Amino acid sequence: MRRRNLALVLGAAAEHSPLSRADVAGRVGLTRAAVSSLVDELIGRGALTEAAATASGRVGRPGRALTVSDHGPAGLGLEIGVTHLGACVADLRGEPRVWRRVDQANAGRPAGQVLAEAAALAAEAQAEAEALGLRVEGRVLAVPGVVPNGPAGLVERAPNLGWCGVRLADHWPDPETVPEPENEADLGALAELWNAEPAETFVHVSAEAGIGAALVIEGRLFRGARGFAGELGHIPVHPDGPECVCGARGCLEQYAGQEAVLRAAGLVQPGAGGPAQPGAGDAVALLAERAAAGHAPTLAALDRAGRALGLALTSAVQLVDPDGLVLGGAYAELADWLLPSVRAELAARVTVRPWDPEALRPSGLGRRGPLLGAALTTVRRIMADPTLLPVG
Repeated sequence: MRRRNLALVLGAAAEHSPLSRADVAGRVGLTRAAVSSLVDELIGRGALTEAAATASGRVGRPGRALTVSDHGPAGLGLEIGVTHLGACVADLRGEPRVWRRVDQANAGRPAGQVLAEAAALAAEAQAEAEALGLRVEGRVLAVPGVVPNGPAGLVERAPNLGWCGVRLADHWPDPETVPEPENEADLGALAELWNAEPAETFVHVSAEAGIGAALVIEGRLFRGARGFAGELGHIPVHPDGPECVCGARGCLEQYAGQEAVLRAAGLVQPGAGGPAQPGAGDAVALLAERAAAGHAPTLAALDRAGRALGLALTSAVQLVDPDGLVLGGAYAELADWLLPSVRAELAARVTVRPWDPEALRPSGLGRRGPLLGAALTTVRRIMADPTLLPVG
């Protein structure tokens, strides 16, 4: 009961601050004495701060304003992408206070080497956070792969990295700071849920090197019986199509994945393994630049990708009946050119139920979603159970 009441008080302060103790009592329906005890504990755990007394306009002594602390407890999010590493530290208000991204090629490299570099970046981000008065209370790592519900710390498969059966604890340099892995598409969907407030039941689709999806049902992430839900990129859209890295043929990634779109646009030569343009750097930015300039091959490649994506999403709409579809990751930044063809496919194929074309929209978080979701996972856990925080 006390755990629940602590969460109620902390939640009220987070949503409505600044509040006095009396204001909090009125909002949560507890006595002032009970709220005062809970507030004292939350201050002791570093979750709340109390400012100097201020006049409230009511008869009696001025109240002291309570706010969620922007110092103290924080969540550290990490991300390993095919072409980058990232780190983010978010405070209890959900504000990113540290943000780092390092562009580097990770595909095909030994998992231990990549994880060691991620650990070094994590240590740098944590040191920067500590200089700001923040204390990391949890670490979550976003990976472009399958993270099963069972064994803790296992990445069962990350085909675009070339990983299979990687246990983080076997490679992380410091056993005290091993992060909890989570699928990057799932974390992107959670960040969307916690920040953008979309419909309660929605499908979130994200892309960079690969394509992932996550299903949020009535405000909760659906992971599947074993944690394998969301492999939209490996749904066949053309069964006789090219072979995929997963071993099947005609998967969505072969038409709407980043490398497939770059190749179709003539920006990557077969076997080149990267943007053909000297100094191109960010492949997504390159595609957006070419599309905005009216580059016909790029526009055709994005139209083809949108139609393939529309085919796959038709199945999701018919099966799940979501309130909305959210395009995240690279898709959000290419939405101006993808949305028309995706909507055209949905309009033509979703015929047995009502469907609003505006229910398909780009995420406002773009490629920031998975890393932000990783950092916010710890924050949300603390907000739901403040007893996770040490006293004093």
